[in-house]
Amino acid sequence: METTSNFVVPESVAVSDSGFLFLASTGETFTLNLIAKAVFTKLKEGVTIPAIKKELLDEYDVDSQTVDRDVEDFLNQLKHHKLVIAK
Repeated sequence: METTSNFVVPESVAVSDSGFLFLASTGETFTLNLIAKAVFTKLKEGVTIPAIKKELLDEYDVDSQTVDRDVEDFLNQLKHHKLVIAK
């Protein structure tokens, strides 16, 4: 698991206010839901994974295992599509 790693969002990735992601290097597009957009925005700001997970736990009525699983799954998808790079 990458829970203590920081991630960098490549400059070629743009995200709109509505959660529309565009990867300029390939022309691919993605749509994020509200929570995924919030997580992605935090990653883009350089917030660490543990801090993001804590914010989700504080803001939503969810248990830590669900947050851990969902954030890790989301990170794996982002890495797969080259939307983030592990530092």
